[in-house]
Amino acid sequence: MKLLVVGGGGREHAIIKSLKKNPEVETIYALPGNGGIAVDATCVAIGATDIEKIVAFAVENAIDYAVVAPDDPLVLGCVDALEEKGIPCFGPRACAAIIEGSKVFSKNLMKKYGIPTAEYEVFSDVNAALTYLDTAPIPTVIKADGLALGKGVIIAETREEAKAAVRDMMEGGIFGKSGSTVVIEEFLTGPEVSVLAFTDGNVVKPMVSSMDHKRIGDHDTGLNTGGMGTVAPNPYYTSDVADVCMKEIFLPTIAAMNAENRTFKGCLYFGLMITPKGPKVIEYNCRFGDPETQVVLPLLESDLLTVMRACTDGTLAETEVKFADKHACCVILASNGYPSSYKKGFEITMTEEAEKATFVAGGALKDGKLVTSGGRVTGTTAVCDSLEEAVKEAYRLSDGVKFEGAYRRSDIGQRALAANK
Repeated sequence: MKLLVVGGGGREHAIIKSLKKNPEVETIYALPGNGGIAVDATCVAIGATDIEKIVAFAVENAIDYAVVAPDDPLVLGCVDALEEKGIPCFGPRACAAIIEGSKVFSKNLMKKYGIPTAEYEVFSDVNAALTYLDTAPIPTVIKADGLALGKGVIIAETREEAKAAVRDMMEGGIFGKSGSTVVIEEFLTGPEVSVLAFTDGNVVKPMVSSMDHKRIGDHDTGLNTGGMGTVAPNPYYTSDVADVCMKEIFLPTIAAMNAENRTFKGCLYFGLMITPKGPKVIEYNCRFGDPETQVVLPLLESDLLTVMRACTDGTLAETEVKFADKHACCVILASNGYPSSYKKGFEITMTEEAEKATFVAGGALKDGKLVTSGGRVTGTTAVCDSLEEAVKEAYRLSDGVKFEGAYRRSDIGQRALAANK
């Protein structure tokens, strides 16, 4: 089989490494891929949002199956365009990808169908938003309506911070059109849990839960990032919580999308908070999370391609989705200065052992050498029998990845270890 994976980050590298395990797979093309992915797939310099060129390449190369991994091409209708040419895909069509593409849509969906989430108000007029903030409970959460590279959420501790965030989004245009409408919502408390789920539009089969570490600094300090590391499973996601989520959140979400004629097929990401009043949805993503994918897929014992095709074909009910009864930890190495300004072009070296356990997110090939090309550069994952072992091993393996200015948090997994105790 010839496969095509759209995207070029650590998540896509994890997906490609998993897909490679299927003996039927002969060739995997990554569009655009990256310098690290080039070890495991044929990278083609076509951007993930260049839908026309992606489709032309897929047709020309007789692709048997495509995986559209990032949010932007999904929201732009990449799956629709490929399917119109007869190429089966993993991922939702644009009408369903709106669940991530518009915060307003997803909040209104939850309200309409009684899916537990934070209380909220929507504003397209900056003055109305600022007036509302005069009396809104503080802290509060300000969200840009559209996609913003995972950075369109501000937790405001004061009224001044909240108003500044609204002005930055609505007047300053820091997120472009995505911030012209904002959602102002209730600040929830409790541990956060990420759950990725396979779905064929009727059946939902959740993957192992995970815990992301979003802040740049140890002990969850500093700026928000795309994620500095993850562990799985998440100790706060007990079997009782999982049962509540399936009954009150997962299945109702799929049913709501069907009722809106927006059947969702692919990977639906549930960002949850386990509040004192029970689990609530913080956000939906219409795709695999990053870096959650880098701890979840290494635990998958079933064949990923088989499961993906079952989601496409509507046969997920008859398809086994099995995960190892183990623990995984992923440690991210970032460029010094991320998520603000940072330099690129430093050579990346890895020991043979580290390379096998590492997914490359921000790497390019220059004169035959792998060099840094992004903020988050690599993610190194260990799978062990206990969380303690997985954390220790992930850091040991991560020591085998070197580049100038490499930065990592030193406390990935510590919150989960404390929760276990």
